Amino acid sequence: MRLRKDMNLGTLLALPPTSSAWRSTLDEQLHMLREQGYEGAQSWSDFDRIHRAGLLPLGMARATVPAELDEIARRHRDLGVAFTNLHLGTGFESDDAMDTLADALLNAQARHGHVLLVETHRATVTQDIWRTCRWIERFPALRFTADLSHWYTGHEMIYGGEFEARRRMLAPVLQRTTAIQGRIGNSGCIQCPLDAPGDQLSHFQALWTEACAGFLDQAQPGDVLSFAPELLPMAVGDPPFWLHYQQNQRVVDADDWTREPSDRFADAQALWSIAQACFAAARSRQEPCHA
Repeated sequence: MRLRKDMNLGTLLALPPTSSAWRSTLDEQLHMLREQGYEGAQSWSDFDRIHRAGLLPLGMARATVPAELDEIARRHRDLGVAFTNLHLGTGFESDDAMDTLADALLNAQARHGHVLLVETHRATVTQDIWRTCRWIERFPALRFTADLSHWYTGHEMIYGGEFEARRRMLAPVLQRTTAIQGRIGNSGCIQCPLDAPGDQLSHFQALWTEACAGFLDQAQPGDVLSFAPELLPMAVGDPPFWLHYQQNQRVVDADDWTREPSDRFADAQALWSIAQACFAAARSRQEPCHA
């Protein structure tokens, strides 16, 4: 039972040439990841290229209607994807519609023998913590990818100084976490530099430690918890498609949004070190004390 060093390929997207991970092609980036000890690469596509680089493909997909889930599970299984991380629904579903999606997900997973994880994400069925926890009561077999920045920022989890009380409300999800997408946000920005002022770093350490403990409580020998940093750019393409994750520095005379306040890849490496410490702390809870 261990923590696996993975990478979401969004972290390598639109990196400026000043980044330590800038390469001219995706194949070169994948080779670089392998050299630096990464085991899996999480992506929406390019699974064959990930395979050729000697990395484990980890899938991402969006499903808004139940019928899509069977095809996603079948196709990703056939492509050799280890698991699929889902952006499920739109967030406008009734409880009945959420339940129909959950039932279709669990059936597709069982039918094709392919793991489907629900990501905690805005604009999906999991955008509200309370509704997600009630959903788990009805479908306790659901398993999750914890991208907790969406909740930490979106729910303003530090509001009223009540972080600890709000953190405890996440227990049903953290106990069912099979993968973590690494990103740290604050109360107003979903992705902030690791040295930004505030308590968010210690808060995410507490959340990730709880997620690691939840994994260890249920894990069997050989199980792994995927940790994949996902640090996205401000925009991609020309003309730009705006994502607004990385809060770039503006150049007064050129309004150059491609400048970044930190190296996202270096930040991803630092997040891995933080995650390792969280996993070690969680494991120490599982081990009996010997006088």
